[in-house]
Amino acid sequence: MPEEKLSVEELKKKAEKPGKDAMIMHPFYKGKIQSIGKAPVRDFSDFAIWYTPGVAKPCLDIKDNPDKAYDHLNKGNMVAVVSDGTRVLGLGDIGPLAAGPVMEGKAILFKYLGGVDAWPVCVNTKDADKIIEFVKLLQPSFGGINLEDISKPKCYKVLEELRNDPEVKIPVWHDDAQGTATVVLAGVLGGLNVVKKDIENIRVALLGVGAANTRTAYLLISAGVDPKNIIMVDSTGAIYADREDIVAEKDYDTFKYDLAQKTNPDRMSGDLGEVIGGMDVLISASQPVPGTIKKEWVSKMAKDSIVYACANPLPEIWPWDAKEAGARIVGTGRSDFDNQINNSLGFPGIFRGTLDVRASTITDEMCIAAAQALADLGAKQANERKVIPTMDQWELYPAEATAVGMKAIVQGVARKHWEEKELYKHAEEIIRVSRGASEMLYKQGFIPKAPPT
Repeated sequence: MPEEKLSVEELKKKAEKPGKDAMIMHPFYKGKIQSIGKAPVRDFSDFAIWYTPGVAKPCLDIKDNPDKAYDHLNKGNMVAVVSDGTRVLGLGDIGPLAAGPVMEGKAILFKYLGGVDAWPVCVNTKDADKIIEFVKLLQPSFGGINLEDISKPKCYKVLEELRNDPEVKIPVWHDDAQGTATVVLAGVLGGLNVVKKDIENIRVALLGVGAANTRTAYLLISAGVDPKNIIMVDSTGAIYADREDIVAEKDYDTFKYDLAQKTNPDRMSGDLGEVIGGMDVLISASQPVPGTIKKEWVSKMAKDSIVYACANPLPEIWPWDAKEAGARIVGTGRSDFDNQINNSLGFPGIFRGTLDVRASTITDEMCIAAAQALADLGAKQANERKVIPTMDQWELYPAEATAVGMKAIVQGVARKHWEEKELYKHAEEIIRVSRGASEMLYKQGFIPKAPPT
């Protein structure tokens, strides 16, 4: 049923249902991922090929030529989802054990949407240096690392040190930062296609100066937003160059300090309601509490405004409240409302392309290419309720993968080169097989049907 035809109470019940269903489905399946062989066992003699004595030959081949690991192993399609559980999607520091359902969820999205084999690796430490060392030790087994739900500013240190360490030979990505930023940028580009505004001229407010919005601000600037037209607001108020607490903590949170120098040149102060007047776009990555963003604040925004309230599991303002306040386009992080602005539209395709070209890193330009691919794919049918594709449009993932892979090749960070059509065909086939295998196992009863919810 269309969102606007539901009552407020019906919409609230709709928002609560996934959590209720999760408490039935998770214990029924006892987790969401499993290991299953990709090579056949035609008869028991095959174990002499897959294990001893035959396995010695590929082992020695890798020893003599380490790049052969990508031929003999699944390394080129394996990603570790690494978390310490200190900043779990709106739940905060719940620890590595309780973070497990989120990381397994990430893994099933990786596989179904991008054909990537991902494994949750929750570490029992909050020490940034130990996490860095742990990731470096994982390199032989994985083709990439997805950092997840690590609190700031520790997450910055972990990401930047690993990305800049010459000993790290595989791409390291922080999805809460880079992934969120990529899909938010796609949402902005898609929204601007609908409201007919140019990115160079828009004014943007960001509520929250954590990992997500910090990287979003940088990516928006790289994509063409004038930093002088950006105002960022934290729990104290708008940030600006000489705000005393930011200056005092500049060595603790260097990115926040840097953005304070680049944005809000008029040094506007106060909460969001005091600085939001005339803004074209509001991007929020703040508290998962509806009402955090007030209707009267949205009403002060420019005509044809765009509001993306991305906190999970609940948005900072209910979509219907933002629409009533005058926003033309509203999105949240949830799949059960219009305009989902969620990492799941980004990381599966981005890693697919990154792995397929064996890129050594994931650059901002690769992220912008992914965002533009999403916006371009949605442009033909873009409207106020759907500014970018939804995850059920599976063609978005090979398209995104191709854009990312080709950009990596152009930038010189790819170890394997493809023709564009061949790269798309390759990504499409891997994703098709991954989805088909999951659906076949379910239809055949090897994945049992859960009780009704």
